[in-house]
Amino acid sequence: MSSGAQLAEPGAPFAPAVGTEETCGHPDGVHATARIRATYNGRVTTLPQLRSDGPFHLRRMPTNGKTARVGIIGAMSAPLGGDRLALDITAEDHAELDVTTAAATLALRGPTTAPATYDVRLTAGEHARLRWLPQPLISAADSNLRQTYTVNLAATSRLVLREEQLLGRTNEKPGHLVSRIRVHHAGRLLLDQHTAYGDPEPGWNGPAVLDGHRAVGQLLVVDPELDVRRAPVLLREGTKDGCAVLAPLAGGPALLATAVAPTSSALRELLDEALSHAFGE
Repeated sequence: MSSGAQLAEPGAPFAPAVGTEETCGHPDGVHATARIRATYNGRVTTLPQLRSDGPFHLRRMPTNGKTARVGIIGAMSAPLGGDRLALDITAEDHAELDVTTAAATLALRGPTTAPATYDVRLTAGEHARLRWLPQPLISAADSNLRQTYTVNLAATSRLVLREEQLLGRTNEKPGHLVSRIRVHHAGRLLLDQHTAYGDPEPGWNGPAVLDGHRAVGQLLVVDPELDVRRAPVLLREGTKDGCAVLAPLAGGPALLATAVAPTSSALRELLDEALSHAFGE
């Protein structure tokens, strides 16, 4: 696999230019951490902590049954160069939590050439269910973003994590986008994946990586009841609408779908199809 999209070595360090809690060294960067905590009271999931900060405005959404739903609304343009943004989301034991965003996240060039960081930390307790289903992240021209997902799951928790990235707006080159997903399940490393797109990454748009596609995404499903003995499934191979592969992960009850597509709508269709395959629908 080319350096444009590669698996990180297990245990290899990944250090954004500046940590989320540190100062960025100039007055232009925004530092913000929003927090969501869901608990189960024996009947339904409640939200004892819903803390908005900076560009993040958190809103409870209507729901039926046991699940709590939260929508994240952008209150300002972000992330820009130099910003340090973080989301800390926890579903405690037996809680069921769905989190989404109201619109796409747009990474833009800022007043500094320093990279922005966007850290999403997801935690699910025993018998909890957490679904992180945001709208796409758009890497606009001249932007520079480091995005990380840090996920900690209990042995009996369930997770659906969707990541969608659009490399540039219409007729526009993308910025520099580096993303890492690191997942621990029952205290053991399940997934550690590092991808990088846009200049100056070598070969990121070549036939071994994106092959000219501008939309890329992943879907991670972790569930103790998954059938992970299946062979990998190829979706829409040989078509002009992109393709995806759904494969089991060696370290646990998990399936990972990776997809590339020419448009955001085609990418969403592929990931939705992969989700249906994951649960045998």
